[in-house]
Amino acid sequence: MDVAHLVFGIFGNASALFLFLAPVITFKRIIINKSTEKFSGIPYVMTLLNCLLSAWYGLPFVSPHNILVSAVNGAGAVIETIYVLIFIILAPKKEKGRILGLFTFVLSVFSAVVFVSLFALHDNSRKLFCGFAAAIFSIIMYGSPLSIMRLVIRTKSVEFMPFFLSLFVLLCGTSWFIFGVLGRDLFVAVPNGVGSALGAMQLILYFIYRNKKGVPMKQASTEEESMEMGDTKPYQEKQPNGTQG
Repeated sequence: MDVAHLVFGIFGNASALFLFLAPVITFKRIIINKSTEKFSGIPYVMTLLNCLLSAWYGLPFVSPHNILVSAVNGAGAVIETIYVLIFIILAPKKEKGRILGLFTFVLSVFSAVVFVSLFALHDNSRKLFCGFAAAIFSIIMYGSPLSIMRLVIRTKSVEFMPFFLSLFVLLCGTSWFIFGVLGRDLFVAVPNGVGSALGAMQLILYFIYRNKKGVPMKQASTEEESMEMGDTKPYQEKQPNGTQG
């Protein structure tokens, strides 16, 4: 059991590192075009929070036998911080403000968890508190690409849902789920089980829409803006017979 636990921890580290590095291609495009286009910055901000909380949870004085969790998430926190800063610099004004606000929220939540766990809690109560915090925001992180999945379904295009990012969400979630099960740690197993399922859903969508032309992005942008304001009529009026094809 201990050997299997270690093996899946190492595999989880490798797949997590690939997951953190998978967006490099996306950010290369963003930097070259000097625009974040329709890419969402929310997954990167939520991944940063997950990395910070998971790294803290994995420290020996919080949760023994989880140093592999701490190590890879510490590296992930550095990588995700770079992504978020690029987004803040190159995103449109509205998106820039939203990402900056989320970034501030992330730092505030992490600081609060660290402060409470260090000065108000001890031993098992510290582990429970930090574990719940890490698990909750891990689930939120894994759920953050739902907005992109929605865009894929609406536009019938996978342009803004990178394949390798979805693949490594599945591999990473599955690896850490098994690691958590073998280590009898629900705070690791449950959120990563959710992540594994959502990663599988993303890949299913990818294979459904990968060969489809999709809705032209200008048209899709019009629809997105209309829906954000709670009004679909302006977009519908531009379509023959009121369809949204």
